[in-house]
Amino acid sequence: MTTTTAHPGASPGASDATATPEDAATAATPMDRRLFVSALLDQVPDALVVTGLGSASYDVFAHGEREQNFYLWGAMGGSVPVGLGLALAQPEKSVVVVTGDGEMLMGIGSLGSAAVRAPENLTVLVLDNGHFGETGMQRSHSGSAPDSSTLRGASESPTAERSTPSMR
Repeated sequence: MTTTTAHPGASPGASDATATPEDAATAATPMDRRLFVSALLDQVPDALVVTGLGSASYDVFAHGEREQNFYLWGAMGGSVPVGLGLALAQPEKSVVVVTGDGEMLMGIGSLGSAAVRAPENLTVLVLDNGHFGETGMQRSHSGSAPDSSTLRGASESPTAERSTPSMR
């Protein structure tokens, strides 16, 4: 399983068929979410694509409607479990889950199941736009932090003692 997070600053825009995910990810300006999603989907034209709520569905639909797209309106937190089920049931097909940070937070426990089963044909892309769009545009954890690296480093105190519990 591959997990990727696209960070704040995304804005809807027109699709550019010549762009690659690397172009969108390394641009000096904030990442264009729709361009990134379109470029990613260009790389996996035969993949089964599962979307979370809101912008993720809009971005996948903007790339072009296909029978292999599964839009999960009304199933907040369900994109990774559905993607995992598809990946396990159809191991010969690539499965891509495109979801947002709020929808992923709602179904965070499903990442544990996906990690344990670890299907090589499953990719999870979490689009982090810094707010929760489906519930009223509240700022998310990453949208509230002055620098997302502070979130990553919060548990890495130099004085913290680290130990590994025994599995006996």
